[in-house]
Amino acid sequence: MKKRVLISDIAKALGISVTTVSFILNDKAKEKRISDALTKRVLEYVEKVGYKPNQLAKSLRTGQTKILGLLVEDIANPFFSNVAKYIERQAYSAGYHIIYCSMNNDENKAKELIQLFMDRQVDGFIITPSEGLEETISNIKQNNIPVVLFDRFIPTVDTSYVVSDNKKGAYEATRHLLEQANKRIGLISLYSNQTQMRDRLDGYMQAMDEFQTPSFIKKLQMETDDEESKAQIVEFVQSNNLDAVLFATNYLAIAGLKALKGENVALPKMVAFDEHTLFKLHDPSISVVSQDIEHLTLELIQTLIAEIEGKLKETRKIVIPCKLIVRESSI
Repeated sequence: MKKRVLISDIAKALGISVTTVSFILNDKAKEKRISDALTKRVLEYVEKVGYKPNQLAKSLRTGQTKILGLLVEDIANPFFSNVAKYIERQAYSAGYHIIYCSMNNDENKAKELIQLFMDRQVDGFIITPSEGLEETISNIKQNNIPVVLFDRFIPTVDTSYVVSDNKKGAYEATRHLLEQANKRIGLISLYSNQTQMRDRLDGYMQAMDEFQTPSFIKKLQMETDDEESKAQIVEFVQSNNLDAVLFATNYLAIAGLKALKGENVALPKMVAFDEHTLFKLHDPSISVVSQDIEHLTLELIQTLIAEIEGKLKETRKIVIPCKLIVRESSI
C-alpha cells in the first residue's frame, strides 16, 4: 500500500516549516505574507505527490465536517431522486458532501436517522419532515444545528423552509380542467396533515368554488397496498362518473393509470402533481404540475450554507412557483 503523504513530508521535501505549508493549504498565504512564488511551489508539489488532507483532523480544527444530511420521503421517487442529484451537485460546488436516505413517512425511522446524522456531526440538515417530527426538529434547532425544511414545513416550528406553491399549482391545474368543459372533476389525494397535501386540496377547492361546481374528493391511506389503492380509485372514478381527475402526487397518478387500464375503464381527463418519466411516454401523454427542482434546490443549499456560516439573520420562508405543463391527457 502506498504510504500516505503528510504535511511534514511536504515541508521536509521543500525545506520549509510545517506551519508555512499549513498556512498555504488553508488559504492563509496572503494573510501570513507568504510569497506567491513559494505558494505556487508548494501547491505544485502537493498536486504532484497527490496529497490529501486528513478530514478528521481538519474537522476537529475547524469545527465543521463539510457534510450535509439530506432526509427525504422516498429517494426512489423520481422527484426526490432529482432533488438529491441537484443538491449533491450544488453542495459539492460549495465544498460540501451529501449523505442521504429515505424516511418513508415512518416517524420512528425518521427519528433514528436524524439522531444517526447528529452523531455523525453533520454541519446541517435538509429534511422533508414526516408527521410527528415537531419535537425532533425543535431539538435540532435547540442544539444549534442548521436545518432547512423542504417540500413541506411544520407551522409550529420556526424554521427556514423552501417549498413549491402547491396551492396555486393545484388551483391552476383544476381551473385548466374546468376550462375544458369538464363538469365532474375529482381529486385523489392522501389522508395527511402535511402542508403540501393540504395546500393542494385548498387549491383544488378554490377553483371548484370559483366555478360553483360540486367537488369529488377521494383520500387514500399512505399505507394502503397497491391492489387496494387501485380498487378504490376505480370505484371512485366509476361511481361518481368523473369527467376528469387531479392526482395529488405522481405515484397516485401511476396507480390510477394502472388501475383504470387493468379494469378497462375509459381514462378520464387528468393532471398529475409532479413530473415522472412515464408521463411523457404514456399514450396519451400526461399533463403535470411541474415543480422547479433546480430553483428549489439552489435556494435550499444557499439558505443552509448561509445558516452554517452564520449569515442568516432570520428564518427564510421561500415559496417557488410551479408550472402547469399541458399534454394530451387534459385536452
